Amino acid sequence: MHIQKWIQTRRNVYLLIGLFTVNLQGCSVGPDFKAPKAPKTKTYSDQKIPSKTVHTSGVGGEAQVLALGEEIPSKWWNLFQSKALNELIAKGLAHSPSLKAAEAALQQSKENINAYVGSSLYPAITGTVSGTRQAISSSSFGAANPTTTLFTLYNASVNGSYSLDFFGKGRRALEGLRAQSEYQRYLLEATYLTLTSNIVTTAITEASLRGQIQATEGLIKLNEEVLRITRLQFELGAISQTSILAQESQLAEIRATLPPLQKNLSITRHALSILVGELPTENQLPKFYFEGIKLPRKIPVSLPSSLIHQRPDIRASESLLHQASANVGVATANLYPQVTITASFGTEKYKIEDLLKGGGLVWSYGSNILQPIFNGGSLRAARRASIEAYKQAEAQYRQTVLQGFQNVADQLRALELDAEGLKAQSEFERAAETTLNLVRKQYQLGAIDYLNLLNAERQYQLARINRIQAQTLRYTDTVALFQALGGGWWSCDRKAN
Repeated sequence: MHIQKWIQTRRNVYLLIGLFTVNLQGCSVGPDFKAPKAPKTKTYSDQKIPSKTVHTSGVGGEAQVLALGEEIPSKWWNLFQSKALNELIAKGLAHSPSLKAAEAALQQSKENINAYVGSSLYPAITGTVSGTRQAISSSSFGAANPTTTLFTLYNASVNGSYSLDFFGKGRRALEGLRAQSEYQRYLLEATYLTLTSNIVTTAITEASLRGQIQATEGLIKLNEEVLRITRLQFELGAISQTSILAQESQLAEIRATLPPLQKNLSITRHALSILVGELPTENQLPKFYFEGIKLPRKIPVSLPSSLIHQRPDIRASESLLHQASANVGVATANLYPQVTITASFGTEKYKIEDLLKGGGLVWSYGSNILQPIFNGGSLRAARRASIEAYKQAEAQYRQTVLQGFQNVADQLRALELDAEGLKAQSEFERAAETTLNLVRKQYQLGAIDYLNLLNAERQYQLARINRIQAQTLRYTDTVALFQALGGGWWSCDRKAN
């Protein structure tokens, strides 16, 4: 029976606290955030971008079709048709510390929201059981012969408090936390996009360096053969020793270009290891050559109106703007009264075992209103500061949007000119190779002097290296365009989304 009364008492307390949570709230002060609209433009540049680039023979010379208005695939790197590259990216996404850190930061922001909701938007209810030993003198009650009475008092109670969010301070604070969580989400997407782009670009850089090393080694063999022939001609008395010295100098000059290329290749391989979360000593990565990486033939290009919704950096900047807007609401609400309701319900007994029995009921309830009267203008100054912070975030958002459109415009133009540059360099290489073969035969027959051969060799060396570098630009600028357009993360079915 006594237990039933105790349970009923607890129910009454919960009912009382529940009444505090009834929606006595008014409107939320401060601005209601509205996402900025996309710029009113139908193109990325004032220059007309052709729908198709020029074509040239050889690896990486394919014409690229720019498909305006089509969606970028979430795994855009598959367009390079390299199984080794796809596997490497999968390894990087699974083991990259930078991606793990971004995922943890997002989860932390979500838990911060849960913590705030639990501590600020719902009533705080606590249970207390206490025991105190007291001594009371009867003189406190006017006794002529005072005596001292010793006793122990036990108390069991349920206490509750709730702050009424009349002016929306709590709701604006929660809005700001959610905006911060969205910011962390888009930082995660930006990290994801940066990681995949860097892996592809680094693999392309490796392929470029291997091509340049291969070209340099071929030129070394070619010059070694020319030196052998030159020495034979000197022994026959056909040329002077000066020609031998000049050819030896040419050979040494070409050999000197090989170690820097090999060094850069090692650095690139080490960077690739770190990107996929491995130590350079654990380097078991595949080797990349241009022959194993196909240049994407069709490039989806999002509409300008969609860009602000696709680039993670723009979305992250928008989230910071939203958070700044919510902070203005919090600072505004601080100018208004803060109302808190408290209640307590329990029993007091002299014996702890009697706490669950009837009788000894104690309870209280009350309210508190806090209204700032004078604080030296600090609250209004804080509100003005939050408004200026919002203006700052708004300007930074606009700047981020402008940079985003610039990135896309730059890369679209780059793809057009890269194709033309590769075509010119390929034609130059073919002409230089034809000239070198002709001059070498003439030199062997003694029809021309050594200086003509030396000049032809240098022209061919320059043409071949420049062609490889032009080829590299087509690949890397294609990656940069995918990155500038946002990388297709919005269509990727991942946990972060």
